[in-house]
Amino acid sequence: MSGMMSENRIQQRFEQRLAAGKKVLIPYITAGDPVPGTTVPLMHAMVEAGADIIELGVPFSDPMAEGPVIQKAMERALESGTSLLDVLGMVAEFRQTDTQTPVVVMGYLNPIEVMGYSAFADKAAKAGVDGVLTVDIPPEEAEDYTKIFKNKGLSPIFLVAPTTNEQRMELISNAGSGFVYYVSVKGVTGAGHLNTDEVSAKVEQIKAHTALPVGVGFGIKDGDSAQRVAKVADAVVVGSAIVQRIEANATDSGKIKTAVCELITELRNAIDK
Repeated sequence: MSGMMSENRIQQRFEQRLAAGKKVLIPYITAGDPVPGTTVPLMHAMVEAGADIIELGVPFSDPMAEGPVIQKAMERALESGTSLLDVLGMVAEFRQTDTQTPVVVMGYLNPIEVMGYSAFADKAAKAGVDGVLTVDIPPEEAEDYTKIFKNKGLSPIFLVAPTTNEQRMELISNAGSGFVYYVSVKGVTGAGHLNTDEVSAKVEQIKAHTALPVGVGFGIKDGDSAQRVAKVADAVVVGSAIVQRIEANATDSGKIKTAVCELITELRNAIDK
């Protein structure tokens, strides 16, 4: 795929769901948590339970946007030896039997920079990655990065915070593709109280600057909070609540699957109401 990106799986999924009057459910897990062997079977199980897009965290030693739950997950994944290359290998393995579900790799710039933008983009595209969300690269500095990624058919996805002003929203909307990720609370993942009115106002503001769908994450813990957010956003992103269940059952991969899928089913039912 050269030049302008043809429609990728992320766009297709949003179009299908929104056309059907549904919202998009995006669960997050940390790749390699608690051990690498759990990740791909869990990805498949999440799809069966109702996940629309999977966000796969790349373990990193200094995950500054994450709260304690995901920090610990990254520590477990690093202890079990999970590298960026391993994460791409997991996506490739997932793709052997699932060619439809979009996968977004979420992480920090350092491991990508070490590999090199072009090498990473090449490997990620070959593995079947659809989008890349790098928490710590501002759109002002992302021109090379976004160009290389878009040329490989990868969507660079950017975060908008409650503190983001209109000018930056414009910049982020122009730099990104796939969807815009609105961080609904100030602070780290898993923190804070969700104010749906504030989220609603902010989503409207973002939509004034972009035709991209808007996903909302950080602070969505259960069916109730997911349902409230789904009323105002195009997608609901849930991370810490899922990772908590992985931690609670870390010694038993069967229990991990059951616990995670129960939550995804609850979220799916809530946002489809």
